[in-house]
Amino acid sequence: MAETPQTVPLDAIDRAILRLLARDAGTPLAAMAKLVGLSATPCWKRIKRMEEAGVILGRVAHLSAERLGYPVSVFVSVEAADHSTAWLAAFAEIVEAMPEIVGAWRMSGDIDYLLHVMTPDIPAYDNFYRRLIAAVPLRNVTSRFAMERLKQAPPPI
Repeated sequence: MAETPQTVPLDAIDRAILRLLARDAGTPLAAMAKLVGLSATPCWKRIKRMEEAGVILGRVAHLSAERLGYPVSVFVSVEAADHSTAWLAAFAEIVEAMPEIVGAWRMSGDIDYLLHVMTPDIPAYDNFYRRLIAAVPLRNVTSRFAMERLKQAPPPI
């Protein structure tokens, strides 16, 4: 069983830095420091501390899926046909190997896994679906196509 990570204590300045980074990780250090009421060095030290503690996992750019040619977003519910260690390992490898899967969660309740899949069009999704169901035995696969994204946000900080 996976170990639950420890929560890292953060003060109001740490949280303000995280909000700024989450909004735009490219914000210059001097500007960020000024916005949170610090000089550059203490601000940089806080960022480094939060990186070392695993609070900041990386700095990324938000990309436009639509402009990159991936406007179809599908949420795929998967019920496992098996729960053996071997099946779980095979499924995890498949999830990792399929670039169309941009998010994957093991769930509680009536489904075992929820996959977020992005493709250029419906035929490409059908191709993905056929490869997925051929790769490992599954009990049930249900696809839900997103019509509109209402919100995308970082965790509440």
